[in-house]
Parts: sequence; structure tokens; C-alpha cells
Amino acid sequence: MAEATPWAAMMRAAIALGVGPEGFWRLSLAEWRMLTEAAPGASPMGRGEFERLMAAWPDGGNR
Repeated sequence: MAEATPWAAMMRAAIALGVGPEGFWRLSLAEWRMLTEAAPGASPMGRGEFERLMAAWPDGGNR
């Protein structure tokens, strides 16, 4: 049996991306995939990169 479409999770993702309900229902499948798929080669920031950014751009709030 096919799994149900996770509409609630998809709506939450759309809202987090700034897409309101009307815009969500107007999206094509190709547009939805473009909005929600990771960019090629994208990966989470590692701890070392994060620390280099903190050193380069201190905000004074984390001392």
C-alpha cells in the first residue's frame, strides 16, 4: 500500500521557506522539488568552518 502524502509536513516546510498556503497550492511538483532539495554539493557546515566564521565575524553576544 502506498504511503500517504505528508501534507502537514510539506505545509510546515513551505511556511518556513516563506511560501504561504495559496502559493503552496499553486506550486508545480518541479517547483516544490527545486525549493526543497539541497543544492548540489551542499553539505552542513562543519565545526571548523563554524569556528572560522565566528572568529572572522564576532558579534560580541557569545562571550
